[in-house]
Amino acid sequence: MGLRYQTQKNSSSSCKFSTIVIFFLILITSILLFLQQPWQWPCPCPCPILPHPRPSKKIPQAGTAIDLRDAKFPWNKLSFGHVSQQWLKLAVFSKTWPVIGAAPGGMERHASTLCTALADRGHEVHVFTVPSDRTPREDIHQGSLHVHFAANDHGSVNCSLAFEIFSRENEGRAFDFVHTESVSLPHWRAKMLPNRVAVTWHGIWYEIMHSKLFQELLSNPNGQLPGPMTELQEAMPRLIDEIRFFSGYTQHICISNSAADILTNIYQAPRKNVHVILNGVDETVFVPNPVAGISFRRKYGVPDNASVIMGVAGRLVRDKGHPLLYEAISSISRRHSGIYLLVAGKRYKELAQSVKVLGALEALELSAFYNALNVFVNPTLRPQGLDLTLIEAMHCGKPVVAPNYPSITGTVLIRDELGYTFSPNVNSLTEALEKVVGDGRTGLRRRGAACKEHAVALFTATKMASAYERFFLCMKDDQYCKYPLPNDL
Repeated sequence: MGLRYQTQKNSSSSCKFSTIVIFFLILITSILLFLQQPWQWPCPCPCPILPHPRPSKKIPQAGTAIDLRDAKFPWNKLSFGHVSQQWLKLAVFSKTWPVIGAAPGGMERHASTLCTALADRGHEVHVFTVPSDRTPREDIHQGSLHVHFAANDHGSVNCSLAFEIFSRENEGRAFDFVHTESVSLPHWRAKMLPNRVAVTWHGIWYEIMHSKLFQELLSNPNGQLPGPMTELQEAMPRLIDEIRFFSGYTQHICISNSAADILTNIYQAPRKNVHVILNGVDETVFVPNPVAGISFRRKYGVPDNASVIMGVAGRLVRDKGHPLLYEAISSISRRHSGIYLLVAGKRYKELAQSVKVLGALEALELSAFYNALNVFVNPTLRPQGLDLTLIEAMHCGKPVVAPNYPSITGTVLIRDELGYTFSPNVNSLTEALEKVVGDGRTGLRRRGAACKEHAVALFTATKMASAYERFFLCMKDDQYCKYPLPNDL
């Protein structure tokens, strides 16, 4: 351990200087973004340094025609009709594809939900990827959905092999458009397909840099070096590199309003090439089901007289904020009896009877898990993307507790009645959980009903697939960029 702290004085000074530079760069860019936005008073809670997004413009009134490429609001807010006479041939690149027995991340689940829904709508969809468990498997061909596995010796995507299969499938009738989940299709490959590539960003380095900052503040509050500071210092070159290669992709799809603002104002992407389509989940799977919830609680030994049952899910890693929740739930459990936390993962075992560690759950088990809760907690330190667990819980009629990041407050928790927000620190999260306990089951049910209504209006797989379908049609033929068309609802 002693060797870690034998740092040369000049090296330490240089490290501290670099950190100061990074901090002020983040601060200055955030202030510039903030000054471009309309003031919003009052702010109900301490706001993070990320810029607040512009309020979404209202959807056009009936009879008002718009060009979808100019939309400054999520396409999910519109009601598109299905264009049955036009079918598309689409290529999709994804880092992995969900398979039974493995726990895929949100990006992979997004790809699976979207591609399956588009295929069900009659489009020919080819996915180039690897299984999420990294083991050799046969390709999948189910109706109009074709999943081509192209793995290297380590189980990751072999880009050359994937592109070779893509080129073979592109013969005959060429693909109408190419879609990549984040950088699953590298930018230097995307440049080979001019004007034909759209990328959905599930996280960008500007947001990741803020995540590194939050982690540093939490894990190293006294500023002792060395520590995670190295990750924060390494984030800036990655950010600059990402901004430089952004032009390799033609169209950019963001899953939150705040990400769209960052791409426009910081990454300097043309606004007409930046679109917002929110994530959606299968609304037929994630539904309120009290009976399933009761059965789930009894299966894991949660007493019927528990006062408040909280839940957390996702990969249990540092940047997901689970150490933060560990401290907060420990404090709450000491002050209140009957508080239970259900964990879809492998942490918190030290808290004994007040915590039920469930291990990783299959997708079909998640709905019962959410239904067993009174409130869902997401303590993430990642101010990026749009976490699927939040909208899955809301579809099951559960209020949520989440950080006050713009990607969340500008899209998910847009009203106080939908849940509780906190700043990414233990004290703020503890205060939010105290409010949860104070509202009790009656108050939580009332908030949950509002969450269900909000989720059905925006975050369904049907609305997401409909928006992507219209987007791809619009990119192929300008006439589909007009809204509304005669068959739009």
